[in-house]
Amino acid sequence: MSILEAQNLFKTFHKPGSQAEGVAAIRGIDLAVNVGEFVAITGASGSGKSTLLHMLGGITRPSSGRVLLEGVDLAGLDDDALALVRRRRIGFVFQRYNLLPELSLLENVALPLVLDGTSERACEQAATAALEAVGMAHRAGHRPDALSGGEQQRGAIARALVTGPAIVLADEPTGALDSANAQRVIELLQRLVTDRGQTVVLVTHDAATAAAAGRTVRVRDGLIESDSHPVQGMPTTKALGS
Repeated sequence: MSILEAQNLFKTFHKPGSQAEGVAAIRGIDLAVNVGEFVAITGASGSGKSTLLHMLGGITRPSSGRVLLEGVDLAGLDDDALALVRRRRIGFVFQRYNLLPELSLLENVALPLVLDGTSERACEQAATAALEAVGMAHRAGHRPDALSGGEQQRGAIARALVTGPAIVLADEPTGALDSANAQRVIELLQRLVTDRGQTVVLVTHDAATAAAAGRTVRVRDGLIESDSHPVQGMPTTKALGS
């Protein structure tokens, strides 16, 4: 069952005030992700992989085409409705952990729920459970500057999980980590998929990280060049220049 679908997705970037044609970053992508899949999107720098991930998460609006999350077309939502979907149904993890330095790890993890008006007690319970899921409950009271890079990234993953999202989207989640911490983060994501049935899509340029996922989608020049395990009924390859 597909939880996320991109249908004939295009994205062209234009310089403000320029009459030039613009740069086509994504040139007609179809992609479907099933519930409980672990998908790695790979490709060279400038291939369009991060732009694709940002459109899948509603951060960047497509020039044309649709992104369906749980059957809802993200491109058809206004800014307020889209912000709610991003906060409640999508967990984001970035290369830089984006933890607020003045807050404890527990407070950082609880922040999406606080912004949603959840009660203080419920926020604390959910944030504690999320930290337990990533093995960081013992560091709940520490601020980010007292944590290692790997610990901060695990905390960021806990924050992505705290709302019980439909999907976790991770943009180069190991890019700022040494090899040992990168391996711990990837193993954590694998456990979330296998033990909890969490759907995870990550972007990476690292072959070892991509190999840890159950499915690898390679992007080149804004098109899907290959898909190691496509969802049934979706195209396996879109030829370059088509």
